[in-house]
Amino acid sequence: MRTLAPIVVIPARLGSTRLPGKALAEIDGRPMVVRVFERACAAALGPVVVATDAPEIARAVEAAGGDAVLTGDSHACGSDRIGEALNTLDPQGRHGAVINLQGDQPFLPDGALKAALALLNDSSVDIGTLACAASAEETDDPNAVKLIGASLTPNRLRALYFTRAPAPYGDGPRLKHIGVYAFRRAALERFVSLPPSPLEVRERLEQLRALEAGMRIDAVLLDKAAPSVDTERDLAALRAVAREQDAK
Repeated sequence: MRTLAPIVVIPARLGSTRLPGKALAEIDGRPMVVRVFERACAAALGPVVVATDAPEIARAVEAAGGDAVLTGDSHACGSDRIGEALNTLDPQGRHGAVINLQGDQPFLPDGALKAALALLNDSSVDIGTLACAASAEETDDPNAVKLIGASLTPNRLRALYFTRAPAPYGDGPRLKHIGVYAFRRAALERFVSLPPSPLEVRERLEQLRALEAGMRIDAVLLDKAAPSVDTERDLAALRAVAREQDAK
């Protein structure tokens, strides 16, 4: 039986749809992907590797002392890219948990990766993820993905759907999804064996492939989340945050 010894893999590509080249965008002197790598290393959960189709990204990570593996350039999503990378990184399947940390999360809160991973202690959970309260601006922003779920405890819920639309309907809080997935290895292997699902293609959200296949995704609710990067405006805001933090 596989243990849950985790590996963290950061999928990164140059051809981002909304912000091309963002993985190498400079954040106060360091490429974004390097900052994400450093954040993952600080969590101290296991090995950290960047999976990329771009030699430029691999070189940037390696220049900063990190590890990178090159993959093909035709993957539908980051988790598919990770699936290929694991064939090189861990063909023996020693790592029973695989954390997909998306490459636009350079200031993820302390303890966030550990919290997502801890959801796998429940044997019925296939994938652990994160969410937080959405701001009024994020509610109407299709770049801010909303998570709709059934509450299990005050800070944990079972995901029922993810959407770019302002949902659910009516009064009450809405939740913003945070780009982290802690997969059981078997769940990731099943995920990458499936073609992109209809809702995944329609919403452009990879996690819907898992839900459509009947996989269970639970989420931990965080008090706050650091900004992710989808647009030039996001990038400018993140650079300001980085300058402030680095100054301290």
